[in-house]
Amino acid sequence: MLYLSAAITVEIIATSLLKSSEGFTRLWPSLIVIIGYGCAFFFLSLTLRTIPVGVAYAIWSGAGIVLVTLIAWLVFGQRIDLPGLAGIGMIVAGVIILNLFSKTGGY
Repeated sequence: MLYLSAAITVEIIATSLLKSSEGFTRLWPSLIVIIGYGCAFFFLSLTLRTIPVGVAYAIWSGAGIVLVTLIAWLVFGQRIDLPGLAGIGMIVAGVIILNLFSKTGGY
């Protein structure tokens, strides 16, 4: 789970800086995005030693969606409506169900 947490963390940082890269026209945010995504996939690949790819990707993408949405709200003032909140709630519920009740987790 340590590698998966690292993959999620650097992916969130990279995704959050995509806006600041302004279409990869600004050097430092662009470099952080590229390096961040490279590190995210590296850590995700290490995760696959112990967690099946479908489960790892579901957790990685679900956590990323929720956390990037939270950052977009806090940092960029992005609003989310009730259907959007409901959808994100379903993603969270899915990740929780996968972790608590599924036997496919492999860890």
